Amino acid sequence: MTLIDKIRSRKANVGVIGLGYVGLPLAVEFAKAGFSTVAFDIDEKKVALIESGKSYIADTTSEDIRKLTGVGSLRATTDFDSLEEIDTVNICVPTPLRKTKDPDLSFIVSAVDEVAERLHAGQLIILESTTYPGTVKEVVQPKLETKGFKAGYDFYLAFSPERVDPGNKHWSTRNIPKVVGGINEESTQIAVALYEQIINAVVPVSSTTVAEMVKLLENTFRAVNIGLANEFALMCKELKVDVWEVIDAAKSKPFGYMPFYPGPGLGGHCIPVDPFYLSWKAKQSGFESRFIDLAGDVNSAMPRYVVERIAEALNSRSKAIKGSHVHLFGMSYKPNVSDIRESPSIDIAFLLSQRGAVVSYSDSFVPHIHEGTLDLKAIPLEEVFSKGVDCAVITTDHQGIDYEDIANRMPVIVDTRNALRGIKGNHIFRL
Repeated sequence: MTLIDKIRSRKANVGVIGLGYVGLPLAVEFAKAGFSTVAFDIDEKKVALIESGKSYIADTTSEDIRKLTGVGSLRATTDFDSLEEIDTVNICVPTPLRKTKDPDLSFIVSAVDEVAERLHAGQLIILESTTYPGTVKEVVQPKLETKGFKAGYDFYLAFSPERVDPGNKHWSTRNIPKVVGGINEESTQIAVALYEQIINAVVPVSSTTVAEMVKLLENTFRAVNIGLANEFALMCKELKVDVWEVIDAAKSKPFGYMPFYPGPGLGGHCIPVDPFYLSWKAKQSGFESRFIDLAGDVNSAMPRYVVERIAEALNSRSKAIKGSHVHLFGMSYKPNVSDIRESPSIDIAFLLSQRGAVVSYSDSFVPHIHEGTLDLKAIPLEEVFSKGVDCAVITTDHQGIDYEDIANRMPVIVDTRNALRGIKGNHIFRL
């Protein structure tokens, strides 16, 4: 039986390396579809949680994991020797940036090395980790071919960019269209066949490099447009115009405009990072990506701008940042998730601490922050109200919070998310 036949009959053994916000939901979907699925990770705690039927990802329920592990459709392990029995491997590991803004492929390299050591003929390998265009051909393929196997013939190789939006109740792994590009036509066909078993729409492209570029275009598009929205916010402040009203009016146009919103900075696993992968690769070819770099400059400066707005708000009450108690509402990078990666709220807290403020925060999704010199525990809202603060800052607009009540009970408040839309008062300072 050929690999594509095994996939279509769901008799293929599926492996997923990396059990984060991308890998775990993907492994669960494969297991739900009837594939025997093995989930790999070097983190023993994650593996133990899955094996005990517990989810640590908001988009995946513990009930699903219990059912799947209970019937043997899904198992988790730190033992990569199990790859020898796997027909298809999806690599979903982190791809951070170094402090120098250079790509850090160490997680990809480690995962590929584990696969290469156990690679066998007829296997399909798919990289999903976001990276610069050319990574599959320049890094992954040579490593997998070290034993003499040839990609596209002895084994199959493809790239499919992850498109997960954590916390999104409407768009999930199953209904987000999946872009797939293989090292050759047969690799593409087999990878498409695999994803067709669990995903509603699959979009094949001509190569791995095209597929890599797709993801970077998507997130660079967002980063540049958010940068434009942030620059408009700065401009509107100087012109004494409400940027939120401007955006609301502009989005009434049914064509030629898509609304993007300003905020305290960019956070998360993709938008603050991915454009720099593209920028770095472009520079290797002597091309200067000016839009990307400029947007990065504008977006990365927003936490400092927010701190200046906090200083203005405190000055209106004859107070300085130094010695004032500043309370942040929300530490995750986006609403209704617990993810704090690259969160601008953390940057704001750090900058305030540097300037001598007493910093606290509330966030039901993030009970504890330990980042660098920051070591804070979340404070319940009622405790904030009872003790009192000098300035409140809405940094992440989680749902289920009575922001009007907060506005009424805080002496001065800085709103970076337009959470206080329609609420007026000279104690409210907007972005």
